[in-house]
Amino acid sequence: MSLSPEQRREYRAIAHNLKPVIIVGDKGLSEGLQEELERALSDHELIKIKVANPDREARQEAMQELCKVAGAELVQSIGKIAVILRRAKKPNPKLSNLLRFKN
Repeated sequence: MSLSPEQRREYRAIAHNLKPVIIVGDKGLSEGLQEELERALSDHELIKIKVANPDREARQEAMQELCKVAGAELVQSIGKIAVILRRAKKPNPKLSNLLRFKN
């Protein structure tokens, strides 16, 4: 799944006002974090993640690993914040950020 520049722009605009729902701490990609990531992507489709690691390369690796594990697409990465997307088979209109904030 590859996103076009127009899609990325639209998803970045939707994600602008979102708060991070997943925060990766010192324990890294634990089993509990992966379960929570799975739940958040299933419910919301488009989410923000914060990786609280001071090392830039380690943050980028963690973001890439999260996307790989979840089968998600990295929309944007700025500093410690990443926006990722994984479309749901049956999105919930009350929870999906894509449906709730679509213009």
